[in-house]
Amino acid sequence: MNHPWIIYAIALLHVRIHRARTAPSRGASAVEWVIITAIIAGVALGLATLIRGLVEGKQAEIEGSFGGGGGDGGGDP
Repeated sequence: MNHPWIIYAIALLHVRIHRARTAPSRGASAVEWVIITAIIAGVALGLATLIRGLVEGKQAEIEGSFGGGGGDGGGDP
């Protein structure tokens, strides 16, 4: 237990524990970042869903204007 590395590791842990106990704003800041990130992810997901719906709607409209399509090229037999 008197090895220098063990003493150093214990001292380092004590310093980190002391910082964690005396700096409450750090924890609040992390929670704020998580909330902000979740809001941004939700907005991005909502926009992606909206854009996908608009693109699929426009695709259906274009396909309908071609009479269902067929892909045969419409040339003479």
